[in-house]
Amino acid sequence: MKLDIEIYDTTLRDGSQGEGINFSVADKLRIADRLDAFGVHTIEGGWPGSNPRDIEFFAEAKRRRLRRAKLAAFGFTRKKGVMVENDPQVRLLLEAATPVVTVVGKTWLLHVAEVLRVKPDENLGMIGDTIRFLKDHGRRVIYDAEHAFDGFRDEPEYAVATWQAAERAGADCVVLCDTNGGCLPSEVARVIAAARGRLTVPVGIHTHNDCGLGVANAVAALELGAVHVQGTINGYGERTGNCNLTSLIPIIAFKLRKVGVPPASLPKLRDLSQFVDEIANLRHDPRQPWVGATAFAHKGGIHVHAVDRVARSYEHIDPAAVGNTRRVLVSDLSGRINVRLKARELGFDLEADTPQLKAILTRVKELENLGYEYEAAEASLALLVDRTLRDVPRPFTVLAYHVSMRRDGLEHVCEATVKVRVGDQDAHTVADGDGPVNALDGALRQALARFFPRLRKIRLTDYKVRILDSMTGTAAKTRVLIESSDGRREWGTVGVSENIIEASLQALVDSMEYALAPR
Repeated sequence: MKLDIEIYDTTLRDGSQGEGINFSVADKLRIADRLDAFGVHTIEGGWPGSNPRDIEFFAEAKRRRLRRAKLAAFGFTRKKGVMVENDPQVRLLLEAATPVVTVVGKTWLLHVAEVLRVKPDENLGMIGDTIRFLKDHGRRVIYDAEHAFDGFRDEPEYAVATWQAAERAGADCVVLCDTNGGCLPSEVARVIAAARGRLTVPVGIHTHNDCGLGVANAVAALELGAVHVQGTINGYGERTGNCNLTSLIPIIAFKLRKVGVPPASLPKLRDLSQFVDEIANLRHDPRQPWVGATAFAHKGGIHVHAVDRVARSYEHIDPAAVGNTRRVLVSDLSGRINVRLKARELGFDLEADTPQLKAILTRVKELENLGYEYEAAEASLALLVDRTLRDVPRPFTVLAYHVSMRRDGLEHVCEATVKVRVGDQDAHTVADGDGPVNALDGALRQALARFFPRLRKIRLTDYKVRILDSMTGTAAKTRVLIESSDGRREWGTVGVSENIIEASLQALVDSMEYALAPR
């Protein structure tokens, strides 16, 4: 497939420099396989020789075959005063045996003089020698012009000279890097235009997000004729991150109308974003453009009403185009249309003339005024709707509970006692836990599992507490949000009380009831 824009992914190298990002070799191999399947053109695997992990990664990568992508090794130009063939770092780039090598060199005279401490001509020689040597060994060479925009701002002719040195040596693409992330789109556009006027090789762009403009600056470059763009999945990277490819890839496809990845891959974009977050052990950002859970979530009644009639009235694309879904939120800002559409989403067949619709809306607003929140607790909302629509007995009742702390040797242990009733039978159980909620969860589950064995599979996956009115001190209301899973699906429930244990119990009871509710 002919590509208009070459997508160069540097998640495994530049992205891993982000705070809290630590990929193992196995992690990097899994991500590389997924990027390859998605259709990314080039995957930068790391810097051979910079650390044992990258050495092992490239050794393992030699044994694998990518179907679509080309693997790139990353490194610096030769050292000053060293013949390129004798530079151990350059030799390691060859030993990585990747079809692509990316070389970074200095554009900014400030760095040439103060960081490298070489003469300007020596820097040009370092760039040219390294690229020429790698080309002579059959590699495709991408030249990353570090601090390209800062260098051009201070000494434009010298900046251009460094890019031309790379071109003369045989670089296949010259990539201008906004390494400090301090440029505006207008400056990026101006410098890209200047570079294209002075170079004959393809020009690329590499942006950082220090001003929150990583994606915007990349788009500005592409609109001025850059045909190669570098970035990371979910915007991982040093400081505030790099250009976010999960935003840029759909912009290229749906806004610029160009091909960057196979069109068939675009509906898999959200899955890719979540996969990489999972490997990085990071919680997926719900506010990510395009792929986040709230990217196509509608809360205001006017918005929801319009979307129900004409989806594109408040959505710039079909959410399914990037693997996402439309969500309707229910809160104290909601109208009847929110409740009706949300209920449908949860599996209830409500119409505009359903008698209970007003009662559901009124109850939601009353509870939200008390501190309940249903945007992240859809299971509690589903139970509220079900209880309003159907007059059926609840599957169980908590008759009593008690939580206490005892000393066990040198440790403090929480103990919870719960008494439940199912039909005409009671169960009374006790359980220890790492904390009061853990103990309460264990006791409630033990009591109910006698009657509902499938509840043994339920596990709490997240627990959040928020103080709602802190001005009242220890008498403040507490909202507890609990996420649960049975291994196949996840759901959220909510509880509110001045007593954190009571609020937690409410959310736990809803979690168990939802697990038992008919789908």
